[in-house]
This record gives sequence, structure tokens and C-alpha cells, in this order.
Amino acid sequence: MKRLSLTFILLTGVLLSAQNKTIGFGEKLVFTASYNMSGLLTDIAQVTMETSKVSTSKSTLMRLKCRATTFSNFDSFFKVRDLYESYVSPTSLTPYLYKRDINEGGYYKFMQYKYRRKSKSVESIKKKRRGDGTIWEEKKTLNVSSSTKDLVATLYTLRNLDINKANVGDSSSFKVLFDNEESTVVFKYLGKETISSNIGRKECYKIAISLRGSDLLKGNNANVIWLTADANKVPVLAKFKIPVGNGELKIKSATGLKN
Repeated sequence: MKRLSLTFILLTGVLLSAQNKTIGFGEKLVFTASYNMSGLLTDIAQVTMETSKVSTSKSTLMRLKCRATTFSNFDSFFKVRDLYESYVSPTSLTPYLYKRDINEGGYYKFMQYKYRRKSKSVESIKKKRRGDGTIWEEKKTLNVSSSTKDLVATLYTLRNLDINKANVGDSSSFKVLFDNEESTVVFKYLGKETISSNIGRKECYKIAISLRGSDLLKGNNANVIWLTADANKVPVLAKFKIPVGNGELKIKSATGLKN
């Protein structure tokens, strides 16, 4: 399930950086997550992504929240209650703070990143539960690239990219920080495809994703996401293949869209 969580967050993106013209406060996207169990795709969880306004003494930030929750009939098998949050600039989506709080089948981990852009570093806090139930904590200062972001901020940033300017076969890569390590994600634009979804029949950008130097994502163009080919670039469908199986994410509802 940890691999499923990471796969979902990574399953989107392409090409150039841009200012935020796509994401507004109050957006809410709800997805159904399915996993291949005994040869059949089975709905196992709901994933909700929301944006909200957070005011501090110095500025106004946008809170990007992603929550994954298994359906009640699967809780006895493998209960998941995961929360990912990134606090970003509303105009550039540059992250300032990231939190990850995961509870998966009795496994608990907490991660926090505070970005120090001037020094190209991140102050990291990691907490995990020991076998006896106590919590241990580890603090580190990580050196990162100037453009490195966390998983959630990356997801929303990618929806702002000028995919309409891409040619079929174009690819790009960038850095994502996960579990205190930078990973290089590579995206390839595969063209347009029309998808039937719960929010209607949509013309979409079809994008393949791979993770350089990792076996997390399997197969050539086997991990694909479809973003609506409009001003909102809503992810309506994602298919993934990982070492422990394959699955899908399908849009259930989309409200509060900016455009």
C-alpha cells in the first residue's frame, strides 16, 4: 500500500514549469482507487484532493491536501488512513512546508519538510512507530536542487504546464523529494485521447510516467495518466503497474474548479 500511495502521487505531469493559472481555492477532486486482486480490478479506497486558503502573519498560502482511505469492508484486511499536505504559494505553487502522515495496516510514519530555498536545503523530521508501540524521531538537513518539490506540490504544479505546446514523444524530467531522497521522474507526452468518466466524456492529454533508477514503476508506457485537455487539466484516469501488482484511479467527482 505504501507503493500505491507513492504511485498515485507521481502519476501525472509533463514538460515546462509555469505560473498557477489552473488551481484555485476550494477545489475538490474525489477518486476511486482500484487494485487487481485475483485477476479482477476491485475498488478498495477513496482518494480525496482538496485546496484551501491558509493565512499566516506574513502571507497567504494554499493548502494542498490529499487523503487516502480504504473502504470499510477492506479495513479488516488492510486499513489505510493516509494524509499528505503541502503548503504552497498560490501564484507559483512553490512549497514552503510539507507533511505526510500515514497509517497503513498498523504501520505508522510521519514526515515533515521545511524548505530553505536560499540555502537549497530542507529541514526534515521523520517519526516511526517501533514494535513496542513507542515512537522514534530523526531530524536531518538535506541538500536539494533549487527546483525540488514534494510529491503533492509536484502533482498540482504539473497541471499548470503548457501541455498543449508539446509534440507527441516529447519528454522531460524533474526532481521530487520522497523519504529524504531525491528521485528523477520522467514524463512522455503520448498524444490526445477521449475518455468517458463520471464527470463526462473528456478529450484528454495522455502522458506516460517513469521513475529513473527505480523499479517502482514497471513496463514501457505502462504507467499512464489522462488529464482533461482544457484549462483545468483535471486527472480523470490513471493506470499503474508496480512490482506488487497493477491498478487504476478513476475520477468520481470534481467541484470548485477554477475555470
